[in-house]
Amino acid sequence: MNPQLFFAFVLVAAALACTPGVDWAYSISAGLRQRSFVPAVAGLCGGYVLHTLLMVVGLAALLSGLPGLLGWLTVAGAAYLLWLGISTLRSWRGASFSAADAAGKPVNQLRTFLQGMGTSGINPKGLLFYVALVPQFVSPEATLPLPVQSGLLGLTFVLLAGIVYTCVALLARKLLKSRPGAARAVTLASGVIMVLLGAVLLAEQVAPLMAGLAQQS
Repeated sequence: MNPQLFFAFVLVAAALACTPGVDWAYSISAGLRQRSFVPAVAGLCGGYVLHTLLMVVGLAALLSGLPGLLGWLTVAGAAYLLWLGISTLRSWRGASFSAADAAGKPVNQLRTFLQGMGTSGINPKGLLFYVALVPQFVSPEATLPLPVQSGLLGLTFVLLAGIVYTCVALLARKLLKSRPGAARAVTLASGVIMVLLGAVLLAEQVAPLMAGLAQQS
C-alpha cells in the first residue's frame, strides 16, 4: 500500500474515532454503569467490521466496472471531510462527555454486544466514512488488490476505534469529574485535522479531474 496514503488515512480515522458522538456516549455508558465494558466495545467494533465487509464487496464491483469512479469518490470524500470538520468546529464549544443519549443499561452481555453493534451499524458517521472516505485512500498503483487495500483500511479503523472506545470507557469517571473541558479540546483538535486534510485531498484531486474533463471535451 501507499505509505503516505495509509498515514493520512490513520490521521483521518483517528480524528473521526476521537470525535465525541453516539459511539462515545455508548462507551461512556458502559464504563459508568456496567462491570465490564468489553461487550459494548466489541459490539461497536463489530458494526464497523460489518461495514468493512460490505464495503469490500461493493467497492470491488464498482471500481472494476467504473475505473474513473475512484477520483470522483475522492472528491466527494474530501468535500465531506471538509463539511464534517467545519461542522465539528462550529459545535466544539457545546461538546460534552454526557451519556444522556446512550442506550439504557443492558440486561446481559449478549444484549450489550448487539446494542453496540446496532449503535455503530446505523451511525451516519460510520456509514459516510466507509462510503465516501475510505475509497480515496485506495491506490490503483499499489501491489495489493483494491479489495484487499480497502479491507485493510477498514480493519485499521476498527482497531483505532476499539482502542479509542476502550480508553473512553476506562477513563469516563476520571474525565467527567476532573476534566470537564476535555471534550471541547478533543472536538476542536479533531475538527482542525479534518478540515486541513480535507483541503489537501481536495486540492490534489480537483486539478487532475478538471484536466481530464478538458481533454475529453
